[in-house]
Amino acid sequence: MKYVIIGGVAGGATAAARLRRLDEQAEIIIIQNEPYISYANCGLPYYIGNVVTSRSLLFRETPEQFKANSCIDVRIGQEAIAIDRQTKNISIRRSDRTEYTESYDKLLLATGAHPVIPPIGGTGTAGIFTLRHVHDMDQIKDWIQQQQIKEALVIGSGFIGLEMTDNLQRLGIAVT
Repeated sequence: MKYVIIGGVAGGATAAARLRRLDEQAEIIIIQNEPYISYANCGLPYYIGNVVTSRSLLFRETPEQFKANSCIDVRIGQEAIAIDRQTKNISIRRSDRTEYTESYDKLLLATGAHPVIPPIGGTGTAGIFTLRHVHDMDQIKDWIQQQQIKEALVIGSGFIGLEMTDNLQRLGIAVT
């Protein structure tokens, strides 16, 4: 059985590990467009707030470790651009813009959610961020340090929004 998983953070990496435990002979491939896999995205606010002091603590495994420990092929910097359900093929684009086709027996889409940006003016200006990926975390942390931020507005009260509010306050930032 050949499994292809699109998305390699929490859902995709967990599913791949579970599949490996259920079927030691399966071919398992993770396609991940980011350079990072299997990281603690709920920990991103804690790194911003200096509760997690080492960036490396956010990452559970590298693609090389997945391969060595679980025989799972992780392909970072690649994006699924089309799925042909009839032929069970996926068109994939590498970061160098070259493309190839990968077949599958079973396909799992584990791409996660996208932040909802309200339709209000100013959302595209400097100092406005969403927090979903590692690069978002890095941008926010750099902005706070470079701009010496004293006040912030957090829109959204899901887990990440609440954790972000708490960690901004830990930094001495007044949060609304």
